Amino acid sequence: MPFSASPVPQRETFIVHARAHVVVALEASRRHNVPVVLVSAPGAVRTGGAGWWREIIAQGRAAVPGTDSLSILDCADESGMALAAIREGVEAIALKAPAPTLERVKDIAEQSEVAILDIAWAGALDLGASNDPQADSENYLAKGIGAVANPRALG
Repeated sequence: MPFSASPVPQRETFIVHARAHVVVALEASRRHNVPVVLVSAPGAVRTGGAGWWREIIAQGRAAVPGTDSLSILDCADESGMALAAIREGVEAIALKAPAPTLERVKDIAEQSEVAILDIAWAGALDLGASNDPQADSENYLAKGIGAVANPRALG
């Protein structure tokens, strides 16, 4: 039976590109008491690397302690870089690879307590595309908790 990555638990997803994005997403998460998933940009293992990812997540979590978040580094189809990410101690990775390769990487990941998860890109808020990450994060999380605009608020 071929291995497939596990789906991510139901959470709101933020695509983060820097430590500042991690902090903004976690602050919004704490204010709204909503668990979140922090994902890298697609294929970020090639550009930022696993050490960079591990550190921006660790620093963001240190700045906003006590939040419920999961972080996933996208490794695209780079199985070698996925193995490097596992060695770096990232929390979770996403990897698109042929079943035999994915099964081998999964075995190594399990031994290192690193999850291999699918990223739900649809519906994720990309903070790199935002002119106001803080406001966009607040609005993104508020949509899921029954926030309704008051049509009379503008007069």
